[in-house]
Amino acid sequence: MTKKNYGFAFGAVITLFFIWGFITVLVDAFIPRLREVFELSYAEAGLVQVAWFLAYLLISIPGGAMVAKLGYKRGIVGGLLIAGVGCALFYPAASIRAFPLFLLALFVLASGITILQVAANPFVAVLGSERKSASRLNLAQAFNSLGTTLAPILSASYLLSDAIYTSEEIAQLSDLDKSTYYAAEAAAVQGPFLWIAGALCAVAVVFGVINLPSIIGEKVKGSYAQALRNKSIVTGAIGIFVYVGAEVAIGSYLTNYFMSLDLAQAITGSELMSKIGSGITNLFTTNDFSQLDGKAIVGTFVVLYWGGAMLGRFFGAYLTAIVRPSKVLVAFGLMAILALLVTIFSSGFVAMFSALSVGFFNSTMFPTIFTNTLNGLKELKPQASGILCTSIFGGAIIPPLFGLLTDKMGFEVAFVLPILCYAYIIWLAKKQAKNELQQEH
Repeated sequence: MTKKNYGFAFGAVITLFFIWGFITVLVDAFIPRLREVFELSYAEAGLVQVAWFLAYLLISIPGGAMVAKLGYKRGIVGGLLIAGVGCALFYPAASIRAFPLFLLALFVLASGITILQVAANPFVAVLGSERKSASRLNLAQAFNSLGTTLAPILSASYLLSDAIYTSEEIAQLSDLDKSTYYAAEAAAVQGPFLWIAGALCAVAVVFGVINLPSIIGEKVKGSYAQALRNKSIVTGAIGIFVYVGAEVAIGSYLTNYFMSLDLAQAITGSELMSKIGSGITNLFTTNDFSQLDGKAIVGTFVVLYWGGAMLGRFFGAYLTAIVRPSKVLVAFGLMAILALLVTIFSSGFVAMFSALSVGFFNSTMFPTIFTNTLNGLKELKPQASGILCTSIFGGAIIPPLFGLLTDKMGFEVAFVLPILCYAYIIWLAKKQAKNELQQEH
């Protein structure tokens, strides 16, 4: 297989990272619509995230077994088709307005995305030398972040733009008006997800016919028993667990944290900050920034947290190509801890921007931990990928703990939890540095 062939394969697989990043944020944006349509409590709406992350917990290891048996290419095609089925299930769910069916659709969609991650992450890692595997995965993950940045445009235009009636308002409608409203409400959901289902199936067909390198044979000898006995896989899986948990915890509570700092008034009172906020708002919606409520004003700036992760991954792709990935991981882990310490012991815009900067320092952690764990595993890569993707379930465990600490002792104490997560990642990076040195020699 020539370098040119690898370049084509890498470019093809990058599209998958964009696709699942785009869909993931689209689902996040879908939550407030479901809350309004079904008049759900916050706890009930939280079932959406449970359905999503449950797929990582239940499907990652079977997905790894499937990839090990069928190969990366067929695993990718299977993941795309399953995700397409999940999107198609939104059609009947919207037609009959059944929340449990929406949850099933989300779980099926997330299952397909999970299999895609199990197949695509290690595939990128083995498309070339192990020395630059972290660089390749950082670049691929940057396109994932590009998808998460662009998705709000579609959600604002199609999923969140129309008015949702309460049950009392619906009861006052005539039968004809009620039928018209239900049809329009269903169409607002069905249209976008049917288009996505079609796109996923089309991409699956493309991947089915293109020539991808068969880097690991169809008959893989490794097993999950072997993988779980491998200490580097276990410590790497814990690293993914705490990283995803810390990233999601901070990102999920930034709006509430900024409100606790009374930043809404400070932002509107600053000409510069108001211009920044208006610029961000105009990228995604047609809303007037000055007319937003307090939560929307501070929430606007949270895009910088996720946007920082995207920029950091592009930068990380270059950095990990010229510097040992473990050194980059140590440096970014230390900077994340420093940023959180600054936000704990400061206030105002200093606290806000130091918290937002953590997104940039998060950027290289997932791809670097992932590739450093896989390097040198040979036939165990598919099983290791399944275990590592299972650990993404940390995004459903650590954020509630962060919220509990916030309720009991405030944000200043709660931020200690992600600091401990980053401390573990630094320890892991130093441990993985020894493997890097062994591979170089």
